[in-house]
Amino acid sequence: MDNLTKEQRKKNMQAIKSKNTKMESIVCKGLWHRGIRFRKNVKELPGKPDIAIKKYKIAIFLDSCFWHKCPLHFIRPKSNNAYWDNKIERNIRRDKEVNNFYKQNGWHLLRVWEHQFKTKDSQQKTLDEIIAFIEHIMK
Repeated sequence: MDNLTKEQRKKNMQAIKSKNTKMESIVCKGLWHRGIRFRKNVKELPGKPDIAIKKYKIAIFLDSCFWHKCPLHFIRPKSNNAYWDNKIERNIRRDKEVNNFYKQNGWHLLRVWEHQFKTKDSQQKTLDEIIAFIEHIMK
């Protein structure tokens, strides 16, 4: 049973950001300082990649451990199981469809998990990996 009213739950869910997250901010600042130019949350591309460089066909998704069911950190909600199971599984199916689109159309795809940004060291390591991925393709 949900311990919030329907109105409280709605307000809570509306407050969850999909753009300009802390993870996205770290990556964008790091890329910009390295001179890598990109677009954020590109609506015209399937799945609205968090980072896209169309010229080089690069799409980067920054996935949260909850919404995309990280195999290491996903914790299933204790209430309203049918709703959440359906919602999360639908997200996973959509991720697979999006991945297939990019692979079939010659794009370079990278998915990064939220837990890769938990500490300062892991943030820098992950940012370096993203930059290496992009620079390898841009050569």
